[in-house]
Amino acid sequence: MADIPWQWLGRCRYAPVVADMERRRADILAGEESAEALLLCEHEPVITLGRAARDENVLLPAAALAARGIEVARSSRGGDVTYHGPGQLMVYPVVRLRRGVVAHLELVAGVLAAVAAELGASGACFRRDPAGLWLGDRKLAACGLHVRRGVAIHGFSFDVSTPPDAWRTIVPCGLRQAPVVSLARALGPGAAVPAVADIARMVGPRLSHAIAMSVPASTMQVSGPSRIAPPAASCSSTTPITTRS
Repeated sequence: MADIPWQWLGRCRYAPVVADMERRRADILAGEESAEALLLCEHEPVITLGRAARDENVLLPAAALAARGIEVARSSRGGDVTYHGPGQLMVYPVVRLRRGVVAHLELVAGVLAAVAAELGASGACFRRDPAGLWLGDRKLAACGLHVRRGVAIHGFSFDVSTPPDAWRTIVPCGLRQAPVVSLARALGPGAAVPAVADIARMVGPRLSHAIAMSVPASTMQVSGPSRIAPPAASCSSTTPITTRS
């Protein structure tokens, strides 16, 4: 299977990107497998409410959020409340899950962990409960999916340099005892942290290739040996944050 196309969309609002993912999924379900894609972007400030979201996990009233330029949007993904904005790389593979949900999450997390390690933050670990990519006891990348007839949308948010104040507007993922960490904070003061766009250019081709190479051999033609990024170590064994319809 050829590498799926990946695109860096730049900075954009949440709703249009979700609409693009939904359109692509509809095309895939209609038989157009070429609609599969890896979309990478940075969102304008937005709080998204997953299907399990609790209102009390948004800590500021709507007027205060609007004054800060933060939108609030309902989302079809699983999970609770999270924040997206400048300083986060959004990783949205719109793909058919040929090996299942957990393998998909582990594969994406593995590529993000490898990139983090290359930049100096080694040891990131994928956990299934609470779901995400963790660096010690701090979450480096959150995840949530929506799956319909085997095709997933949404994905991961990789915290590159989110301002700490942004996280004080919510209880991230509804987990009061689970702090978040950015790549910038993990690397420490004075460390050089690439721009989100530059990290997207590291993630895009690697993850595109890894997804293509993860297709079971029975469904693809193999032209020669290939190497893919290994999955991040899995630290527990319960259900990931996923919804289906």
